[in-house]
This record gives sequence, C-alpha cells and structure tokens, in this order.
Amino acid sequence: KVNNGESNNESLVTIGPCPEFELTNQQNLKVTNATFKGKVYVIEFFFTSCPTICPKMNQSMLQLQEAFYGNPNFGLVSITIDPEHDTATVLKEHAALLGVKHYNWHFLTGDKKYIYNLANKGFNLYAGENNKAAGGFEHSGLFALVDKEGKIRCRKDAQGNPILYYDGLDTKGVDAIKEDIKKLLEE
Repeated sequence: KVNNGESNNESLVTIGPCPEFELTNQQNLKVTNATFKGKVYVIEFFFTSCPTICPKMNQSMLQLQEAFYGNPNFGLVSITIDPEHDTATVLKEHAALLGVKHYNWHFLTGDKKYIYNLANKGFNLYAGENNKAAGGFEHSGLFALVDKEGKIRCRKDAQGNPILYYDGLDTKGVDAIKEDIKKLLEE
C-alpha cells in the first residue's frame, strides 16, 4: 500500500508559529491569535465576490464545520483579501448565506495592505489583485492548519516532504485535513 501521508502513527510536522494577526470579524469584534488559544483551527484566504475557487473552498470549510460541529476546541478562519468590499456587514451576510452555524467560525476583514502582508509574507500563501483574473483577485486555494499551541502543522507527502498546506479544492485534501484535525484535537 502506498503511503500518502496517511499512516496514523506518523506525527504531524511543525512548520513554525502561525503569523500573528489582529483583524475584525463579521460581528465587528476584534479577533487575534489569542482568540484561538487552546484550539485547533483552519485558515483560508478568500473574498465574497469570488466567482471561481472560493465557493468550492467555502464548501470544504462547511464540511469541516459539519465534521467538528459542537467541538469547542475547534475553529475556522476565513480572511478576505478584498476588505474594501468585504466589510463586517458583508461578511456577516455572506456567512448567513453559506449556512455558517459554528460560533467559532470567524470571517475576518481589516486593512488591505496588512492582510496581503499576512498572506504573502506571514503564511507564504499567495494573494494579489489582478484585473485579468475573474473577480479581480488571485489567491491560493490552500488551507493552513494550526494546532492548540498556535503552530502551523501538516502531514508529509509520499516522498516524506511536509505538504505545508492542504488543498481546499480537493476532496483528498479535505479528507486529509479532517484526519489531521482529529489528531491535533487529541494532543
């Protein structure tokens, strides 16, 4: 049997601390890393008017909401890369439209430059404006997984290299992150 980083005895690799952030959520409340202390959480970058990959990413996040619903040690974070349009009010409407029920799912907005810095330098996850791209923005479809101590964690691929982030656009990626969330919740 080929090992796709699926063996359960293998502990997850620590990539490093999750970049610090301070942003505003859909309830207009300040949310920082400290909000998630002691929790396992998943971070994505998206924007509400995204016509391409975001709906798929949001669906994947909804699957995670379903899988860990009611677990107080689990959280989800969706950070907009179009904060000029995606105000707290817009994010709140978007969350309602999606069917967000988990009280620990925060949709975050803030200063544009700050968010781009956080994505590109902090996480090394690409986000940028591009008027040729559908919707006017480009970004990665990857999910970051953060453990209870605020460290970014991941599994290894078949070659034994850390995958860094999980593919939020792929069923395999979503299944993998589900398994690994379970592991981190047990730590």
